Order: sequence, then structure tokens, then C-alpha cells
Amino acid sequence: QVQIVESGGGLVQPGGSLRLSCTTSGFTFSTYAMAWYRQAPGKGRELIAYISDQSKTIYYADSVKNRSTISRVNAENTVYLEMNNLKPEDTAVYLCKAWLRDNEYWGKGTQVTVSS
Repeated sequence: QVQIVESGGGLVQPGGSLRLSCTTSGFTFSTYAMAWYRQAPGKGRELIAYISDQSKTIYYADSVKNRSTISRVNAENTVYLEMNNLKPEDTAVYLCKAWLRDNEYWGKGTQVTVSS
């Protein structure tokens, strides 16, 4: 049974930082690419960061580039997203996705609210 669980969200002040975690089980994590998406209220789902199975390819959306770091520890079946200099427009539900060819698995997300 595949499980993907995001954690680390919460209320953060503008300019603050956080580290999101995505822990997984039920599939061979080291063979799957992983990504972080976010969905703000009333908006579509946005891909913000991607990391290939062996971390050789990394991508960031312009909206988070230069203030975010995606990483993974295959031995722990976990992917992380660190974000700095958070802005109110970063407020969203952050979701983790795993995919390999036609297989795609999603977590339920963790809420991040950036507000003073």
C-alpha cells in the first residue's frame, strides 16, 4: 500500500523559513522522481520543485527559485523542501508527488500560511 505523507507546514512570518518533509512507503522510492507542488486558494496546482531519482536533475519554478532547496534521502524514502524568505504569496497547501512512467502517487498535503 502506497503512502505519501507531507509534514512541516504551519504558520510562518514573512521572511521566515521552513522545511517540509515528504515520507513515503509502499513503492521503490529510489526509482521514482519526486516533486513538490502547491495549491493556493482559488488557484490551480503549481509545480514548484522537482528532483530525479538519483538527484542528478533538479528543477525550480521561477516563483521559488533562489530561495528553495529540494533534496532527497533515498535510504530514508524521504524528500525535503526547504524554503527561505517566505512571502504571503507562498501561502498554499504543499503537496508531494512521486512518479515513474505511468505510476503517479500523491500525498494529501500540508498547509503553509505566511502571515504576520
